[in-house]
Amino acid sequence: MEKVIELKTLEPTALLGVADTHIKLIEAAIPATIIARGETIKIQGENSDVEHIHEILHEMMETLSGKGSLTVRDVQNLIALVTSKKEKSNGEIHVPGIVIHYGKKGAIVPRTKGQEAYVKTVRKNDVVFSIGPAGTGKTFLAVAFAVAALENHEVDRIILCRPAVEAGENLGFLPGDLKEKVDPYLAPLYDSLRRMLPENKLKKLFEQKAIEVIPLAYMRGRTLDSAYMILDEAQNATVMQMKMFLTRLGIGSRAIITGDITQIDLKRRTDSGLVQVSDILKNVEGIGFATLDRNDVVRHSLVMKIIQAYDENSCIKKNIK
Repeated sequence: MEKVIELKTLEPTALLGVADTHIKLIEAAIPATIIARGETIKIQGENSDVEHIHEILHEMMETLSGKGSLTVRDVQNLIALVTSKKEKSNGEIHVPGIVIHYGKKGAIVPRTKGQEAYVKTVRKNDVVFSIGPAGTGKTFLAVAFAVAALENHEVDRIILCRPAVEAGENLGFLPGDLKEKVDPYLAPLYDSLRRMLPENKLKKLFEQKAIEVIPLAYMRGRTLDSAYMILDEAQNATVMQMKMFLTRLGIGSRAIITGDITQIDLKRRTDSGLVQVSDILKNVEGIGFATLDRNDVVRHSLVMKIIQAYDENSCIKKNIK
């Protein structure tokens, strides 16, 4: 299929971007070909893909006419909106209209109502606690927020950390340097980063210390200005560790703390800083709480059923006691 668009009143470069930047963004998201010659644009490909690109270009033209300019962010948001309609028509759960970040595999957007509330909470507060079961996107969305802030020059660096509970005080006795000792505990954070950034760019950011992935214990004594701080698996941080992490927040910094209070690996549940923090900080302005549940699971469909089965088993045990 082929469709042709004639540009009569718009400057082609303003619409298509310098060196066709905007066209490249569209082609990276949708498998079709866009050919621009003077004031004529041809779209070639499968019917549905051509229709979606035609809709994106139409929205770009409307935005350009209304605002007088068109940014990369505008184009990314329009791509996300149109492709989200496509995914929804294919039967996937999707909440259109909110783009967190445009990663190497396309737009990162909330896919459930709970995730949408999570996004809104993050946008309103400098510190957010995201609490929910496995598979609800707590960590992945937190990393997406941080990467977006870094690329938009809202912060200068990203600090990602986790408590290395299993290693405890024995980290020093494990073989290898610090990175080799703690990397197994930090792997989920690396996984999220790799889904958003090309390997060569990620490597450069690590070398420049623009992104650090470290165990929670190594946050002590630091004050971090203009940083996006993420504490993952926070249910395994003690009360004092939680306080230590939160007080690292410097000028221009933000933080997201994620965890699942049903998976505490500490000896006593009451030792968890995440369990206590909602009572301690619930009335502090600038701090928000987002709660996710099994309805927000976006992994394999069995994950939701597994969580439900464990929840029901826990209730049975409580009733027996």
